[in-house]
Amino acid sequence: MKKVNYQNLSLLLLVFLLAFSTNTLAQEEGDVKAGEALYKSNCAACHKLDKKGVGPALRNVAEKYDREWLYKWITNSQGLIKSGDSKAVALFAEYNNSVMTSFPGLSNNDIDNILAYTSLPKPEPKIAVAPVSASNNDDGNLQNLILAILVLILLLLVTMFYLVAKSLTKLSQANGVEIKSATKKPLWKVIVHNQFLMLVSAIMFLLVAAYFMYAFFMQIGIDQGYAPVQPIHYSHKIHAGANEIDCNYCHSSARKSKHSGIPSLNVCMNCHKNISEYNGEEDLANGYTKEFYDKEIAKLYDAVGWDDAEQSYTGEEKPVKWVRIHNLPDFVYFNHSQHVVVAGVECQTCHGPVEEMEIMYQYSPLTMGWCIDCHRETNVDLKNNDYYEKIHEELSKKYNVEKLTAAELGGLECGKCHY
Repeated sequence: MKKVNYQNLSLLLLVFLLAFSTNTLAQEEGDVKAGEALYKSNCAACHKLDKKGVGPALRNVAEKYDREWLYKWITNSQGLIKSGDSKAVALFAEYNNSVMTSFPGLSNNDIDNILAYTSLPKPEPKIAVAPVSASNNDDGNLQNLILAILVLILLLLVTMFYLVAKSLTKLSQANGVEIKSATKKPLWKVIVHNQFLMLVSAIMFLLVAAYFMYAFFMQIGIDQGYAPVQPIHYSHKIHAGANEIDCNYCHSSARKSKHSGIPSLNVCMNCHKNISEYNGEEDLANGYTKEFYDKEIAKLYDAVGWDDAEQSYTGEEKPVKWVRIHNLPDFVYFNHSQHVVVAGVECQTCHGPVEEMEIMYQYSPLTMGWCIDCHRETNVDLKNNDYYEKIHEELSKKYNVEKLTAAELGGLECGKCHY
């Protein structure tokens, strides 16, 4: 009979116990990544990890309450309260009898995953150094370019005048004509005494001056690129880009009115009641810091009179003096609803890639020529539009085209936009 190797058997048993305990611990702790997704989709609307929200802070909540009790509370909080559970009744009363949404669809494993995420240690605050933002030198570069071109033209003219004067001197000497002081005269005197050069110089000067005067006067009233500093910094890149918030959610009147409207701060508070700090990407490629965004959210709270600690309004409101960016002359009629709803024009068509703009600016020139070009190039959408069917049939014969543009439907008539 063979002897049993108890040492090997003990090692096997130890390995089995370690594997079993590790697996059990993993099941109890849960999947942090899955818990984060469940937390953000189910809990984040009312709870914060480290601050009081509509409900209590959830950091390390698994250490405060028994896990079996948490299963019952999360799946059916009202049932637990009605049963007379002392903890449930006390928690319900502490938060002004706010009814917590029940989540019967969450399994115990899902709740374990959420608790695993809320049990993560609070990250240490990072010391962020605000980068020195480089000034926008586009205007300076343009001015330098124009100045360089003018200097180049001047040098070409001077060179041309010098060569002409030199050739005239050589021609006179070749013909035996004595020029006593031609080579000794300054260049400007040579030009003054030469009528042809004077005429060319005058024409050149007038043309250049007319060009720059025309360019200057044509820029009056055109604010393309205008990006004013607003009293509260609002990042379209974060809201419309990273969070994919629909433009019409904030600018809801664009679908029903002539104007797109400025969203009221109550619209902002629909989300920011529970978002008091920036929790976006760690790598702030746009050059701003988390502290900067947190201060701007604090400005919003101050304007609407929101006490984040007490989760209530104080009643002390302050008006926000927003700076208007897109502004048409008073004699121009433009209807947002007609373009957004009827024509189906995307916001980016006129306002540019707003989802990429950290600071909102005027993307398009908004000139009459720009609008006319759009009406000439944009085809009318006739799908499921009975109103345009007969008009399209008649006008397509008249203009001998398959598709009609806004211009062919009267989009170039003066009375459409001016009144």
